[in-house]
Formats: sequence, C-alpha cells, structure tokens
Amino acid sequence: MRFSTIIFLTLLLFCQYTKAQLTEGYNSSLSHKKQVTLNIGSQGAGAEFGYGIVPRAAARLGANFIPVTAYNVYRVTGFNSTSKASAKFNNIHLLGDFIPFKTHSGFRLVGGVAYFFKASGDLTIIPSEHYTYGDIELSEEQVGTVTASADWGGIAPYLGLGLANLFPTGHFNINFDLGTYYLGKPKARMVGTGILESNASQTGQFQTNINNYRFMPVLQLNFNYKL
Repeated sequence: MRFSTIIFLTLLLFCQYTKAQLTEGYNSSLSHKKQVTLNIGSQGAGAEFGYGIVPRAAARLGANFIPVTAYNVYRVTGFNSTSKASAKFNNIHLLGDFIPFKTHSGFRLVGGVAYFFKASGDLTIIPSEHYTYGDIELSEEQVGTVTASADWGGIAPYLGLGLANLFPTGHFNINFDLGTYYLGKPKARMVGTGILESNASQTGQFQTNINNYRFMPVLQLNFNYKL
C-alpha cells in the first residue's frame, strides 16, 4: 500500500471520528469529571489535568515544552557559512472549555492564559572557511559569528476552538485544539564577535522587524484518559 494512501485513509478516519463527535448530542454533565491528557502539536509535547466544573464547562491545567535545534536552515548569500537555530517555548497554562450548544457536545470554545517561563529563539551564523578581506586572509575565529535572539517570555492569553468531546464517554478518547496564544512584546538582541562585532548595532532594526511577531498558533492533538 502506498504511503499517500495510508495518509489519506488516516485523515479519512480522523474526519469521520471528529464528525461523529461533533454531532453527538449533549446527554451528560461535565460536572466533577476528571481526566489526564497527553498532547502533541505545534506547541510541542505536554500534559494536562482536566476537571468538569459545571455541566457545560471545565478547566484544564497543564504544561507544554518545545526544545528544537536545527542546523543549516539559513544561508547568507556570498558568504560561506553554517547556521544553528534553536527554539525553546515552555509554558504552564490554565484553560477553560465551554460547550455553547446542547446538541453539539463536540464543539467547544476555549480561553485561558499561559505563563511562558521560557519563550526564546536564536539564530547563529558561523563562517565555514577562511575569509579574504582585501589582501588579508582571516581565520574563521577572526571572522567571528553573529547571533540574533528574541525572547517572548511572560504571560500570554489564549483563545481557540476545540473539536470532539472533551471527556471520554468510556475510558479513552482523542480530541483537537485549534487556537493561538498572543505573546508579549519580544525583546530582541544581536551579538557579533570578531570582525562581525559591529553587527550588534543592528539590534534596534531587528527589534523593529519582529515587534509584530506575537501570535503563536496552536494545532494540537489530545489523548485523554478518564479518571
């Protein structure tokens, strides 16, 4: 069986599952229900504890972590170099789920807040060979490196939607979250070494360029087990 066929059948099963969950009538209260969740998605991997507060609303307390490092994702034209990019977005969050329609228990409105105790990204450009500057040949160490970094740490509100039932009707189910965090204003920094040290003066322009990069999209798959 071709890989594309497997992907298509998997997506079809997910769509059918979600459709069934969306159209299932609201026939039981969420009050006092409890579950633990493992999740994976665009905000990394994490875990949550969910508790039903009232018949159509529940709360989730959890944490997510993104430790990512990649190499050679960026190249400078006319300059032989390698690059190292890293991102660390770690948060603890409190979310509230509300079911607005009695006849559609699989559709949820989700809101809440997170504290990002780590929310940073770094990109370092490293020369990969000697560099000739006029009649002078400079070593890689003399050329130096340039590192651009940004930090969005702090409190961030969240708004989104949930698809499929929040709590399992049996012991286990899968549901989905789609939304976004609105991160704090980033703090930018640019540091250079060697002959590239003067690039530190570009911090102000770098800060201006990323000021509006504050939305962190969330597309997440949740695996829930009812307690």
